[in-house]
Amino acid sequence: MRRVRFLADHDLNEHLVLGAIRCEPSIEFLRVREVGLGSADDCDVLDYAANEGLIVVSHDVNTMPAAAFRRLENGKPMGGLFMVKQSDPIAPIIESLILTWSARTLQEWTNRVIFLPIR
Repeated sequence: MRRVRFLADHDLNEHLVLGAIRCEPSIEFLRVREVGLGSADDCDVLDYAANEGLIVVSHDVNTMPAAAFRRLENGKPMGGLFMVKQSDPIAPIIESLILTWSARTLQEWTNRVIFLPIR
């Protein structure tokens, strides 16, 4: 059983990452720029996340879900994709990330595209 770990896409609001870490210092939240993918396309980010067992968290609602669904249609697994609308309040999204991290395993999110906050 693998614990949930996150990969922040290049466009994700840094306040979400910092807020989650501040509320739960043990949470693992990598950033694409930290792993050499700062300018990578969606497919490369999803590939990396799948290989490393990470859930991607992104604001890119225009292209990232389409890339994820293409990936699944081609039989390629992924750790999961959490989409966040930039207009949504930050606090409920941070709460959803922490809840997901503390109460769930990666297997529960495998091959799923979810919009946060979880309601």
